[in-house]
Amino acid sequence: MCDNGAAVPIPFPGDAYVTPEDAAAFERWWPSFFFSWYVVDIIRHDACLASAGLYRGREWVEGSRRTVRLLERCGVRFHIDGMDNIDRADGACVFVGNHMSTLETFVLPSLIQPRKPVTFVVKESLLRYPWFGAVLGSRDPVVVRRLNPREDFNAVMQGGSERLASGRSVIVFPQSTRTPAFDPAAFNSMGIKLAKRAGVPVIPVALRTEAWANGKFIKDYGGLDISKTAFIRFGEPMRITGAGKDEHSAVCGFIGRNLTEWGMTVPAISAG
Repeated sequence: MCDNGAAVPIPFPGDAYVTPEDAAAFERWWPSFFFSWYVVDIIRHDACLASAGLYRGREWVEGSRRTVRLLERCGVRFHIDGMDNIDRADGACVFVGNHMSTLETFVLPSLIQPRKPVTFVVKESLLRYPWFGAVLGSRDPVVVRRLNPREDFNAVMQGGSERLASGRSVIVFPQSTRTPAFDPAAFNSMGIKLAKRAGVPVIPVALRTEAWANGKFIKDYGGLDISKTAFIRFGEPMRITGAGKDEHSAVCGFIGRNLTEWGMTVPAISAG
């Protein structure tokens, strides 16, 4: 549903989506150049709507959908599945995933928002970016400063609980920063604790998205590597019981198993 209660068209219906074989266009010959050129136009357009107070759920989904299509035209292929699990969760929920690149920030809204109103936990510095900051800020995100872990934890618990209570789901990336590797030991349990406090389910999300690389000078804006496929998988919703240790292990295991299936090496989860 949209912010104002109107239904939002689902651009990727069904449980799974795979990029069609004929999706790539002439942009694939210079993918990073064309993507950098056109994605700025998408962000600028959406920022104008946000500044005018006209950027709601429907517009967010459309901007995200356009970004997916642009990535495909430039040669990136998507394999997405498990989307029926989003509908299986009763009401708002916490999505907990690994954070590999900027791709998921742009793509996840078109997958989740038509099914459940959603927002992100984001670092404060993103809101200062030209245009993109206006877009992200309009989505009522939970903001952390990444200076004091205790302050960030309290911000997520309070802000996240408020949004969940209002019916808005929350996407949490427990890693401290985007990284192409996944280390369960560095994956904190903040998302699990938020779900436990709010009394809502958790949906694990496994992401392999380094097709949009992190930048060398500006980390949020790197080039494309169209030799890599973008994989996204949603797991089954789970309720938190007890302290949440078992559910945290289950989320880490889900992410690790899928990344291994997709060709990555993942450290074993410590028994301690």
